[in-house]
Amino acid sequence: MSIEKHPVIPYIGNSAWSLISSKFTPFGLETLAKVVKFVEEDCMPAESTFHDQVSNEPSLRWKSYPSVIEELKQKARSLGLWNLFLSKAHYPDVGVPLTNLEYAVMAEIFGRCFIASEACNCSAPDTGNMEVLARYGTEQQKKKWLVPLLEGKTRSSFSMTEKGVASSDATNIQTSITLEGNEIVISGRKWWISGAGDPRNAVHLVMGKSDTSASKHQQQSIVIVPSNAPGVKLIRPMTVFGYDHAPGGHFEIVYDRVRVPLENLIGGWGRGFEIIQGRLGPGRIHHCMRSIGVASRALELMLIRVTEPKKIMFGKMLKEHGTVIEGIAKSRMEIDQARLLVLSAALQIDLVRAKGAMKDIGMAKAVVPTVVGKVIDRAMQVHGAEGISQDTPLAGRWAGIRTLRYADGPDEVHLQQIGLQELKNAPKLHESQRLLESREQNIRKSQGLKPLH
Repeated sequence: MSIEKHPVIPYIGNSAWSLISSKFTPFGLETLAKVVKFVEEDCMPAESTFHDQVSNEPSLRWKSYPSVIEELKQKARSLGLWNLFLSKAHYPDVGVPLTNLEYAVMAEIFGRCFIASEACNCSAPDTGNMEVLARYGTEQQKKKWLVPLLEGKTRSSFSMTEKGVASSDATNIQTSITLEGNEIVISGRKWWISGAGDPRNAVHLVMGKSDTSASKHQQQSIVIVPSNAPGVKLIRPMTVFGYDHAPGGHFEIVYDRVRVPLENLIGGWGRGFEIIQGRLGPGRIHHCMRSIGVASRALELMLIRVTEPKKIMFGKMLKEHGTVIEGIAKSRMEIDQARLLVLSAALQIDLVRAKGAMKDIGMAKAVVPTVVGKVIDRAMQVHGAEGISQDTPLAGRWAGIRTLRYADGPDEVHLQQIGLQELKNAPKLHESQRLLESREQNIRKSQGLKPLH
């Protein structure tokens, strides 16, 4: 596969590719080329079919799943485009020989089509849950719960967010996890639990408080809960700007004294906060990677719209209006800037793992959803009323991107953490400034000039 003529170049540009192409292995180059072809030729043409196969009958909407996705999954697996998010460097037993940087570019291509990630078994929340089970799970847990997820036979949910508390601070979680004999009992109410409505969903990873007397970040534990366990009650699907995202959805759930065996505890008592930090790092950057693809597709739709000969406004084609041209330029610049942040964060994860790359991940997570939202908004604007209708994917994609300013930590939390990290540099900067001023005064003295200040 020629680096100079790689099929990804039209999608991410020569500049970005020239920065990262040397870090791709031959396997990475070949896999990326397959991803580009598969998404463009198989996934994107299947989007409308997926939508039409989601039942509008309330009694069936959450009981079946579009069959086209299984056909795409079979082809993806035959092409070797499977579980690409699991880097062998971090998960040697189950991973593939790709770096996070290599996967970042593939995920951007996935983002161009909303069913592409699932077709390659690379969609949330399963990605994060598979990483948790692969890293912290026992051999028994891996065999029972991880393997079916890796094979794409089941789906899963991560159950953390709660109604009535500020869940962006995970220490506020109130769901109780208690030990009774050889069983763990889970009681609490969660909401916005993604994928819980999927008829293929087999397991929830539930976070709750197991020891309120422990230190603040050792009070939480995570437990494996079968989705069909007695006491698991799906209350209602939550809507995002009116979208219910069936048949996966985001549900409010009650865990009514749900009992599971002690062997379902993940990683040990009091490790919940530690586990979610490890889980959310890669998950946040995966969202950002895909979001760049969403933005690129929105800009393409904008360009197609403004160059349509029939779209004449005040005697000019849309492309001839200065505000439209300016919007196109802003979108291109913002996409390319955001992409560099994402690629930088992905590279840092490869070098120092997610924990060491939290600042880079946080910056990408704070910047990308806002930028992508602006890009989609401009594309909607040039489409007029059509842009906010079901006749283009723009409104649905905007709604999804807007939720990312909450999901996996709201903007404000990331900005706070980034700002605090920057402030840690202040003592060194004060010392550097004193040294600079001292050298400056010495030079002035040697030249016979009066001291400053």
